[in-house]
Amino acid sequence: MDEFESLSHSKWECKYHVVFIPKYRRKVLYGELRNHLGEIFRKLATQRESRVEEGHLMPDHVHMMLSIPPKYAVSQVVGYIKGKSAIHLARVYGERKRGFTGQHFWARGYFVSTVGRDEATIREYIQNQEKEDQRLEQLNLWK
Repeated sequence: MDEFESLSHSKWECKYHVVFIPKYRRKVLYGELRNHLGEIFRKLATQRESRVEEGHLMPDHVHMMLSIPPKYAVSQVVGYIKGKSAIHLARVYGERKRGFTGQHFWARGYFVSTVGRDEATIREYIQNQEKEDQRLEQLNLWK
């Protein structure tokens, strides 16, 4: 078992599986952008006293396992990460890319699920998601 985190009057272990997509589900998370985003997400999570436990950037969506203290709502932290990362990407990459949607990089909304005691299963799912998508694409070639 992982060790519990603590605040001044509480012990906690709050982990969430979060998935969100770029606007229009564009496959823009490849290359230079993809390598840069992981570092940005980690820094932004730290600014909200949260932590990216596990993460994987797919070509058209993001999977993360976030550890968020109970004093923050999940929507606050995810909104902060999406908003600030979009602003950062617009400043760094916006001028160089055609079709870049600027500060509206991420689509509205996200998927979130509590991790609970299935943490190992969810970590494995996040790590192997790209392999599974490639396998399914190969199967679709035969249809």
